[in-house]
Amino acid sequence: MRNVVISTEFIKLQDLLKYAGLVETGGEAKERVQAGEVQVNGEVCVQRGKKIRPGDEVLFTGETLGVQYAD
Repeated sequence: MRNVVISTEFIKLQDLLKYAGLVETGGEAKERVQAGEVQVNGEVCVQRGKKIRPGDEVLFTGETLGVQYAD
């Protein structure tokens, strides 16, 4: 699992994919999420604006992302 550090309360799912470098653009993130290619905490998620908070796990293209706050 790769950890992504955020400095805000949450990050939107499509923004996380872009921030982590797993997609090139926000448009691509939107399409991939709406196509059901992303899992959040073990369940398929089609909400591109879903709030991802520390402790959540996101699975996309075989890579698991964890989110944590900056120290």
